[in-house]
Amino acid sequence: MAQASNAIDDPRLTAAVLPTNMLCSLVQLAQERGVDASGWFAGFALSPGDVCDPSARVSYRQAVSIIRRALRSLPDADLGLQLGRRQDIGNFGLLGLAMKTARSFVDAITIGITHQRATGALLELHIKQHAAGEIALHARAPLHDPVVLPFLCEEMFASVLAVARELAGPALRLQRLELAYAAPPHVDDYRALFGCALHFDAGHNCLVVDAQALDQPFANYNPVASRQALAALLRELQETPAALSETVAAVERQLRRRVGQNPRLPDVAVSLYRSERTLRRQLADEGASFTVIHDRVRCARALELLRDRRLTIAQVGGEVGFGDAREFRRAFKRWTGRTPSELRGT
Repeated sequence: MAQASNAIDDPRLTAAVLPTNMLCSLVQLAQERGVDASGWFAGFALSPGDVCDPSARVSYRQAVSIIRRALRSLPDADLGLQLGRRQDIGNFGLLGLAMKTARSFVDAITIGITHQRATGALLELHIKQHAAGEIALHARAPLHDPVVLPFLCEEMFASVLAVARELAGPALRLQRLELAYAAPPHVDDYRALFGCALHFDAGHNCLVVDAQALDQPFANYNPVASRQALAALLRELQETPAALSETVAAVERQLRRRVGQNPRLPDVAVSLYRSERTLRRQLADEGASFTVIHDRVRCARALELLRDRRLTIAQVGGEVGFGDAREFRRAFKRWTGRTPSELRGT
């Protein structure tokens, strides 16, 4: 047990880098069932609305803890399979478009695995060559959690199957599914969905497919469209903010919600159920400064608003908490090295 506790404090698992796609899907399912999901997020300075924000990021530790709570509130035995079946290529945004416009199925899978972080996946995927004519998609959990692992595998492999069938069509043939946990009570649901041999209590988690289907070119492949989609995906990934600690991410969320109100550190501390002293110390321990975070949030919002030329410079300043346009101009010049007017070219 001590080993699991130490692992969950691993900095690689406490950096807020994961998109919240899966958590958002769980929240939506809870809403459909009339289940209040707010309790899942207690203690994390998060809300159900936060995880449905495309800009939201959480740590692996937070995601796993929230999923554990969700599993208690939504006790469907096949919950992971349900969520996975709902996936389609469109749910992956630019990553999905890059996969759909790839040359072949194997190219699409390579793109998906190379950029899997963009999906918020909680399992690490990689491809291995098995026996002749077989390719296996392996999934590994960064942290072993026997309660959450079956859900994660169900969601991952069901969504992979849904997307793969959309890409490859009937040419895709599954050989077998190998899983590291015991056969669940709803094993018949696995048989109905995957339609292949099932091996439980294996030493790993992997989906094995017929390699012949992977090299089949997509009938509508267009090299120009493919390059455009991949370039757009890479631009989006390059613009992704650097990894944040859980505390810094929580402060940023609070500031984004109330950027126009110009909240101060004591206000944010109250929202996070912490004392001002505690929050200041936690930020200092993580090498962060409230002032720097506040300026970063205001600058990002100002840059976004300045694209709308219907807004005056003074109005943009007011939207990011400045009552005086001159103060906003000075602050913006300090943040970016340019005045708002210079940025607009006016």
